[in-house]
Amino acid sequence: MSTTLMEKPSPAANWPAWFTALQEAAFAEYENTPTPTRKVEAWRFANIKALDLSPFVDAAPVASEGRLINASTGLAETSAKLVLGNNALLHREGTALPKGVILEPLESAATNHTDLFKKYFMAKPVELGSRKYAAFHKARVAGGAFLYVPPNTTLTLPIEIFQWVEGENASVFPHTLIVCGENSQVTVIDYFKSADKLPALACGVNDLHLDSGAKLTYVAVQDWSRETTAFHLNSTTVESNATCTALITNFGGGYVRGECLSRLIGEGARSEMFSINPVEGTREIDQRTLQDHVAPRATSDLLYLNALDDKSRTIFAGLIKVEPGAAGTDAYQKVKNLILSDDADPNSMPGLEILNDEVRCSHGATNGPVSADELFYMTARGIPKDTACRLIVNGFFNSLLERLENTTLRAHLMQLLEQRSR
Repeated sequence: MSTTLMEKPSPAANWPAWFTALQEAAFAEYENTPTPTRKVEAWRFANIKALDLSPFVDAAPVASEGRLINASTGLAETSAKLVLGNNALLHREGTALPKGVILEPLESAATNHTDLFKKYFMAKPVELGSRKYAAFHKARVAGGAFLYVPPNTTLTLPIEIFQWVEGENASVFPHTLIVCGENSQVTVIDYFKSADKLPALACGVNDLHLDSGAKLTYVAVQDWSRETTAFHLNSTTVESNATCTALITNFGGGYVRGECLSRLIGEGARSEMFSINPVEGTREIDQRTLQDHVAPRATSDLLYLNALDDKSRTIFAGLIKVEPGAAGTDAYQKVKNLILSDDADPNSMPGLEILNDEVRCSHGATNGPVSADELFYMTARGIPKDTACRLIVNGFFNSLLERLENTTLRAHLMQLLEQRSR
């Protein structure tokens, strides 16, 4: 019989004792932390009804392991691939990684690389409202991926991670922990997918840490079922002269709460935060961000694109924060909403908190319909209106994808976007 998530979880198998003690403390924190309300600023405009987690249960082992492995297809060439289903490793490819690179399931990393794991696993406080759900994740996480790239190491081909959920009301807690050593380079694509169209819960976290001079491209392809409730919580730390490019694509999910915190702690650090959100039906994407400039002469650039159809809803609340010692900060924040229906509901709240005078910062939000001139131009040439709309929306998103340096990755994501819109 499946265990409801309101019950205290049993000690996780194959994890060290120190980690199970950590989980017990996290479950107590989860129970003692109040459920958010709209009176809390971090949950302003949020759909509080979606926070009822009582229907969900512990996920059983997947029943269709072979099918999920075969369906875990992405790029033609990769450095390595992990496939996880219902919190457990199903398959691994790619053993000839450069010397010193560590790619393994999260639970074995907690034992085999304890010092690294303890230093970076959920090491930063949750600041964007989901402290309760971060504690919930920590209390129940049972699997995920750990990647360490040693200094001066470059992986020329991307690493792919597939994280699946299967079963009615099943709950998964995907976790991706990436540590990039000095002057290292790597690209990681994290796919979040449903094996069926049933209701499910995903409560995921990713920790990204870049040492000086490192370069990380991280892409999250969220494609849960339309019946899934999902939390995706990100913490990124960027040290001096390192560059993190993070792209989130929300293709699925019925209710998705995403929180992205990027902390620039080294001089010359750079953070690029991108998001693509095609939303339709009654789906809701709620995203909260923080660009925290701690060190001087660092750069952050945020661009979130939403296309809303039917009765869909988006929320964006972002803050650029410049700390007192962060002179020479260069920070941008922009959210654009393409409105495809009179019933769509976009909510945008960009913001600034500037504690140093020697900065250049800008923020803004725009709402607008599909261009009537573009529609007329295309329909006048025999393109059906629905097809013309789809092409315009894809072009809207492709303008962001063009900012990715890796042309193969860019083409892959464009293909996923086009397949989804058919």
